[in-house]
Amino acid sequence: MKFYKKMKISDQKIKVVCFGEVLFDNFPTYSKIGGALLNVSVRLKSLGVDVSMISSVGEDSNGREIIRYLNEEGVNTNGISVTHEFPTGQVNVLLDNKGGASYDIPYPAAWDKIVLNGTHQEIVKDVDVIIFGSLSCREEINRLTLKSIMKHVNYKVFDVNLRGPHYTYEILIDLMKESNFIKFNDEELFEIAEYLGYKNYSMEQVITHLVKVTQTDSICVTKGAFGAVLFTNGIFYYHSGYHIKVLDTVGAGDSFLAAMLYGISHFLEPQLTLDYAAVLGAMVASKEGANPVISKTELKAFIDAT
Repeated sequence: MKFYKKMKISDQKIKVVCFGEVLFDNFPTYSKIGGALLNVSVRLKSLGVDVSMISSVGEDSNGREIIRYLNEEGVNTNGISVTHEFPTGQVNVLLDNKGGASYDIPYPAAWDKIVLNGTHQEIVKDVDVIIFGSLSCREEINRLTLKSIMKHVNYKVFDVNLRGPHYTYEILIDLMKESNFIKFNDEELFEIAEYLGYKNYSMEQVITHLVKVTQTDSICVTKGAFGAVLFTNGIFYYHSGYHIKVLDTVGAGDSFLAAMLYGISHFLEPQLTLDYAAVLGAMVASKEGANPVISKTELKAFIDAT
């Protein structure tokens, strides 16, 4: 299938590298380890995917705790460098009465300074997929490192994760053109569409325009409680979403993306892949924090009950 045409996978087993931020999410009453790409890496590993993390932490207790946590989860941390010049990242998270999150993201943090080294190049030389996001590309050093290692990876996945004021449209478009698979939420999709002059177009029209502009293979758009849309091979696939009690939305999109990559790696049909991702994303939104443990039994029970 064309959905997988860029993937070079043997025995349905892929190696993935996640490039980007690792940090602590500071909620009003507690703190938890997070960062979009860290969340993706942990969820992928829990699904049985071989995954490595490329990032940077400070030479401090928070940095040591993040590396310890990832090692315990089975994520390869050889690509995480330690710096004494910048602190491990922290993000202040505020939740509204519906569980929606807003973020204060101090700059600079250690994950803004991912300097290319030989370990990074060794990690990516036999990797099938690289996943990266827009937030970690706010710093030129990171963009240069990412561009260098992307050349060695066949399938590139871009998580558009807009956190103002930490992005420019020019950089976003450039990264989109590098990517085989792009994930947006609906607000991000229409914001970028308006910048490109597609104001008042339908979601489907915007997606097909962006496919032409970026020459990407696939675009997926999440719509919160209203599900998600996947466009690949010239076909639209839809999931209508789940009515759940949202505890917080932090990490739900990251688990959704991890499930999408799991579906691709296991050669699931696009509709089944989208359905699986929607279930996992909804379950994370119904729990506290970005990386709740979700067993296969719990996943089945959720599906059976909806």
